[in-house]
Amino acid sequence: MDKFNTLTGIAAPMPLVNIDTDMIIPKQFLKTIKRSGLGVNLFDEMRYDRQGNEVADFVLNKDAYREAEILVAGENFGCGSSREHAPWAIKDFGIRCVIAPSFADIFYNNCFKNGILPVALPKEQVDVLMKDAEKGANARMSIDLEAQTITTSDGEVFSFEVDSFKKHCLMNGLDDIGLTMEKAAAIDTFEGSAAQARPWV
Repeated sequence: MDKFNTLTGIAAPMPLVNIDTDMIIPKQFLKTIKRSGLGVNLFDEMRYDRQGNEVADFVLNKDAYREAEILVAGENFGCGSSREHAPWAIKDFGIRCVIAPSFADIFYNNCFKNGILPVALPKEQVDVLMKDAEKGANARMSIDLEAQTITTSDGEVFSFEVDSFKKHCLMNGLDDIGLTMEKAAAIDTFEGSAAQARPWV
């Protein structure tokens, strides 16, 4: 998993509440078990019409936001079913941080396991960041996970809270497999001892 330390990039404004996982990645794209290739279908039913053409006024189809790495959204982001394909699609598109007043719990935790930083802030602060994002590609936000701060294009700084263990995992690029592999030596020692003590197993 990619490490997350600092990020400075374009933020896309999406002031919708209750963006659910089916909106993020519709059910017909859940057949794959690969984490890559889903970015093209992120927000598919909002990004494209029935003929597969881009919807011009959808934020991620606008030239200013095609390279967005940060998404500023409304309350209860990631609600609905617990599909892990949702953060896969977000990450594959290139978004590394989602900022919202609140998140659905399962989606929130899945983000950390897939290299995405979800930041929950009071609505008043998200409103400020939303307006900053609306300035377009010339307005870049900076996120510092170590310092736990977000800096707007105008230099205004907001602090955010994050669980220390999740922060450690994200900064060191550790998903569940990575965490297990950190204990590889201890596991090998245990298995060696167990094989000697119970050779019939």
